Amino acid sequence: MHPRHVLVPLLTVVAISTWRNPLPSPSTQQGDACSLLSTAQVTTALGTNVEPGKPLIASNPRVCGWAPPGGPKIDGKKLTLTLMTLQSFETGKKPAEGIEKTPLGGVGDDAIYITTGGFGTALNVKKGGGAFQVRVGGFKKDQEMEIEKALALEVLKKM
Repeated sequence: MHPRHVLVPLLTVVAISTWRNPLPSPSTQQGDACSLLSTAQVTTALGTNVEPGKPLIASNPRVCGWAPPGGPKIDGKKLTLTLMTLQSFETGKKPAEGIEKTPLGGVGDDAIYITTGGFGTALNVKKGGGAFQVRVGGFKKDQEMEIEKALALEVLKKM
């Protein structure tokens, strides 16, 4: 078989697979959400001392939480940063009953606040081939949204 007959189909497969599954950004490729914000950044944003970020599930470093010493409290100040797939980001934009969705300009390539009764507000952000969610607790809705935006802008600096 002529080398060209093998090379052309092989390059076609590589091109299609790359097009369908773009390479993630370096920060999302590593999948370590805790590495995207420092304890000092979170302490400043929440206005209280927090312990270093820890994966919420030891085997899943794509979800990281920060809370004051003693751990998170139901209504206490806390932060969760979750690295998400582009598919999850797009799914989160779809209308759903009882869930308020508010687009936010000027943050990443696309951003949307998602507010769910009883669960508070989260900010989902997409940039290039990566996406993440910032969720702050322990504040009034407007304060949470302001803090989530500020922290998202910090995360974007590493993407």
